[in-house]
Amino acid sequence: MAKKIIWTPEAEKTFNAVIDYLERHWSKKEIQNFIERVNSVTEHVKKHPMSYRFAGKDDVREALITKQNLLLYRVSGDTIYLLYFWDTRKNPERKS
Repeated sequence: MAKKIIWTPEAEKTFNAVIDYLERHWSKKEIQNFIERVNSVTEHVKKHPMSYRFAGKDDVREALITKQNLLLYRVSGDTIYLLYFWDTRKNPERKS
């Protein structure tokens, strides 16, 4: 059964930061591709939340959006909390 998705304020903030970056450096096509990929991955997370690996600590999991972006989330009962988008080029020890 699909779970409910909740975007945390940090997830919204980091998603918007990625979109802002794409607007400055890439085309509308890349922005649309990123949004479509986020939608696709969140739908998969909604249906199969445990199919993604643990992010390193606690019960945080990570889903690959692009090779530069991960989506970190936490499952709690029937709800999935999208925590934030992570730039894979950053220090991985600060991720979780």
